[in-house]
Amino acid sequence: MVNIDNLLYGSRWKGFLGLMAVVLVLPLFIRSQYLFTLLILIGIYCIITIGLSLLIGYAGQISIGHAAFFGIGAYTSGILTAKYDVSAWLAMGIGMVVTFIVAYLIGIPILRLKGHILALATIAVNIIVYTLMLGLSKYTGGAGGLVGIPNLSLFGLNLGNQLFFYFFVWAVVALVILFSLNIIRSNVGRLLRSIHDSEIGTETLGINSAKYKVLIFAISAVFASLAGSLYAHYINFIAPPTFYITFSILLLVMVMVGGVHSIWGAMIGTAAIMFLNELIRFVGHTYFNIGGEVEIVVYGLIIVIVMIYMPKGLIGVLDSLRKMVWKSRKKENVIPEEGVN
Repeated sequence: MVNIDNLLYGSRWKGFLGLMAVVLVLPLFIRSQYLFTLLILIGIYCIITIGLSLLIGYAGQISIGHAAFFGIGAYTSGILTAKYDVSAWLAMGIGMVVTFIVAYLIGIPILRLKGHILALATIAVNIIVYTLMLGLSKYTGGAGGLVGIPNLSLFGLNLGNQLFFYFFVWAVVALVILFSLNIIRSNVGRLLRSIHDSEIGTETLGINSAKYKVLIFAISAVFASLAGSLYAHYINFIAPPTFYITFSILLLVMVMVGGVHSIWGAMIGTAAIMFLNELIRFVGHTYFNIGGEVEIVVYGLIIVIVMIYMPKGLIGVLDSLRKMVWKSRKKENVIPEEGVN
């Protein structure tokens, strides 16, 4: 019998188990601290882009301000642990609760907006939060940043060790993936797809689409907050420029390049852009003496190219290749049988 759930959404376990296998095997081949740091940051950013995929790809709502929620999580954890000696785990939980409340309250008015107006509204949110990070210098450290954020420890294990933190971050990513896949396959996920396809049509069925839009917006913000807390406790230092609009744009590029309609695509896009980002910085600084804001131009060009030649993102290209390989194998299996007959 055909499993309808797998037919509609594909198997959740093949991709998940494949990813976990790669995560477990990579440390056997990687010795560079630089590469480990890059892989840890990819894991942290994947948590955010998975949330953005749920928001943009499934609910059809744009956000160019998720760096704000990333920053709220980072600063909540950082301030509570560095200045008030609160437990890091409690601080992370408080950060996620605060972010959920803020995002939910913000989402009620701004998610009534559509298209580019909604995008501008989320940018405005990012600017407001960034300004507060600079202005509340008594707590945030202002432009100089916040120092002294402690490492995490779990069951007596110091996660300041890079290898331990690597496994911990990707374990968190695994939990976020499973949670997100369950949302996608649930009634809520089907409602989000319906809202994405036709919000008016969904509302004619008596469904309050605004409630679900605000809810998924708040959930994606909580993902960003969690990632921000992990980032703060890994780097042990945070400063406002990390959470500026440029990072929100970078997150959007990651999701668009990977494939906005798939959380696997969002993760592939995150990894691809992170490695490309390092290449751009190396080439720009080494050969052209450029960087900073100029990098945004490159990201813009990438989005244009992807939208023209790969509208479904890298995940769409990989899916097409998979189908081609499957068809070719099917033909190879059929031809000998015809020859025998």
